[in-house]
Amino acid sequence: MLSRRTLLTGSLALVFTPATAALAQQLAGSQAEWSQNYEAASRSRIQRTTTPMLSADTLAATEQMIAHYREISARGGWQPVRGVDGLRVGAKNPAVMALRQRLIVTGDLDPAAGESPIYDSYVEAAVRRFQARHGLSSTGTMTSATVAAMNVPVDVRIRQLEINVVRLRSFSGNLGSRYVTVNIPAALVETVESGVVHTRHAAGVGKIDRQSPIMNAKVQEVNFNPFWTVPASIIRKDLIPKMQKEPNYLTENKIRIFNGSGQELSPSQVNWFSDEATRYRFRQDPGGELNSMGFVRINIPNPHGVYMHDTPSKGIFGDDFRFVSSGCVRVQNVRDYIEWLLKDTPGWSREHIDATFKSGERVDARLSQPVNIYWVYVTAWATPDGLVQFRDDIYNKDGLGSAIPVASRVPTEPDQEMFLQN
Repeated sequence: MLSRRTLLTGSLALVFTPATAALAQQLAGSQAEWSQNYEAASRSRIQRTTTPMLSADTLAATEQMIAHYREISARGGWQPVRGVDGLRVGAKNPAVMALRQRLIVTGDLDPAAGESPIYDSYVEAAVRRFQARHGLSSTGTMTSATVAAMNVPVDVRIRQLEINVVRLRSFSGNLGSRYVTVNIPAALVETVESGVVHTRHAAGVGKIDRQSPIMNAKVQEVNFNPFWTVPASIIRKDLIPKMQKEPNYLTENKIRIFNGSGQELSPSQVNWFSDEATRYRFRQDPGGELNSMGFVRINIPNPHGVYMHDTPSKGIFGDDFRFVSSGCVRVQNVRDYIEWLLKDTPGWSREHIDATFKSGERVDARLSQPVNIYWVYVTAWATPDGLVQFRDDIYNKDGLGSAIPVASRVPTEPDQEMFLQN
């Protein structure tokens, strides 16, 4: 069980050692502008828990976090922070004092760090911790997305926790000895075995207008070096407009056209200023550096027609905002993921997996025992170490509307990835 002390201060041990706490106490009186150590705590990070997101322990921790946040609300919650955009370590600004108080309320900063207007290494470490808890890049700099997350009122966060504890409760039973969780708002994949998380993977999930579905299924097969057949919705929404502007697009991306008889057509044979293309099948040749599914597809039969796969566009995994697909899920470090999936399937060692990637050969590996997979929508949860996580309600399923802003995290630049990626 979590103690109140753990909730309030337990995670601060990840940032403050007794020595740094003593230093903070000493500096609280003097607050000399450059007397702080600007490197000591600046790179501190939250340790990854091995507790699965879908577990009785996570459920219990989340229920207790609701009680803790209600206590925060009863004490007046927190005040919005203003005038802190762009601040980073070394800056001096009166607004930093209010920022310190905001971070102290949620346990991201030890009160012993003082009330200085200096954005010192302790503030930077606390901001990194706050960012990590909200799915933001832990830069330690006050970005607009960080400010937006800090300014969500405590009562909204309480409601978010209450909504999500119901979701967690529905998955608190036996999910299987080995299973996979895809948390869509967190754009995160977990593999779980014997009640412990074995691997975590950043993911790319469905756009706001092409959402990844909430579902339960089974991973049955891994398709190496797959063809990609363009879904009908993408032909209509994306491919036809693309070909109107770039007639060589299909040829350059090795996408072939086949009619109902299986005969290959040339792009010049299709009238791209009509709906003629919707009558044909479009298939992209294998090739991990170009094919939209990369080197591998993970087959999970379901009524939504979605699946998991590799991607040639690895850059998305470093972004805060990874709602980029047409519903399917792209997986970072996909070789580690499929190695775990195939660990009980004879003949599929890591060496064999790597060799199959390299060969370019179309190969299917059927799991000897299908693995349960859960695509869920959880925007708030806590872990037994007293850490609480929040994510944007990107699909507005929490029903809180604009109370939790997401606009600051939507890329303003055009998507530079391959146009047709699913």
